Amino acid sequence: MSTSSRAVRIHANGGPEQLVIDTVEVGEPGPGQVRIRHHAIGLNFIDVYQRTGLYPFPMPLSLGMEGAGVIDAVGEGVTHLKAGDRAAYAANPPGSYSDVRVMPAMNVCKLPDAIDFETGAAMMLKGLTAQYLLKRCKPVEGLAAGDFVLFHAAAGGVGLIACQWAKALGLRLIATAGSAEKCQLALDHGAEHAINYRTEDFAARVKAITGGQGVKVVYDSVGKDTWDKSLDCLQPFGLMLSFGNASGPVPPFAPGILAGKGSIYVTRQTLFSHINNRERTQQMADDLFEVVVSGKVKIRIDQRFALTDLRKAHESLEARATTGCTVLLP
Repeated sequence: MSTSSRAVRIHANGGPEQLVIDTVEVGEPGPGQVRIRHHAIGLNFIDVYQRTGLYPFPMPLSLGMEGAGVIDAVGEGVTHLKAGDRAAYAANPPGSYSDVRVMPAMNVCKLPDAIDFETGAAMMLKGLTAQYLLKRCKPVEGLAAGDFVLFHAAAGGVGLIACQWAKALGLRLIATAGSAEKCQLALDHGAEHAINYRTEDFAARVKAITGGQGVKVVYDSVGKDTWDKSLDCLQPFGLMLSFGNASGPVPPFAPGILAGKGSIYVTRQTLFSHINNRERTQQMADDLFEVVVSGKVKIRIDQRFALTDLRKAHESLEARATTGCTVLLP
């Protein structure tokens, strides 16, 4: 039996004007799939990359990588979920900008009763990203309580989760953000220091804060605008961890420059390499659920948009006018 659903799609790459609401038919889940009815949907910068074509997909493309709702039906072979379960996910393929969808069950997790749908939708992609950044991507000399790390765009959804989680782990997180208000937000959420990169030389400040030593890790989702100076913030054998391109992709560089900056390491990470099987997805989600339910990490939702106002939501995100997490309400 099929059901009709609204789905926000693009039929060509471009700006927010390309976002249109189509009516689609959603059928029964096949083997290894579930059908989920969304109560809330997460907004992420990866959605912008897909819309613009930086990350290319065939057209038409249903957007959205994150959501929470109730399982309508499960397909053959799905044992960790059943109809009626509350659930949340961050997953490929995209398609969460919808009322109802059929999708692979692998990355869909049962949502604890203590976490509401809006929080579930806001936290999965960003929270699982913070989990792998802090817990799974370590510099070669390790990461321990008391170590300095630098986190760019720290007032965003991933950043505010990372500030709190890093503090819980004993890390000394130095935040950067684009305004005094955003810097204060990062400090309020556990950053030890905050630097307004629009008014200060963040590399010079990092060296001053760390007594000239630099940080063990730079977490960078900004890309082009922060790349060069970020390399100068690292200790010898430190790790430059790139996981986004908000200002544009990093231009090609000669590997030889890494030697002169202290034999540093560079990695480009994506969440979907880490959640490529059911067991690891659940392990990471359980870790995230634990820190949220315990109160060590609070999920801050600063913007809510109706699904029909998605163009405005994308415009706000691209203008860096948002803080914390943003959810869409179908």
